[in-house]
Amino acid sequence: MQKWECPCGYIYDPEEGDHENGVDPGTAWEDVPDTWVCPFCGAEKDSFWKAD
Repeated sequence: MQKWECPCGYIYDPEEGDHENGVDPGTAWEDVPDTWVCPFCGAEKDSFWKAD
């Protein structure tokens, strides 16, 4: 699955999810709630881009 990068450098990895913030492992980016924010800096989901 595609990983997504935040301007702060945090990488959202769908295989890991963000369990501490309500996103289960295996959750594709498209299925991450629009209200979710970066756990490191608080950036909104639309600030992320596809990681290389």
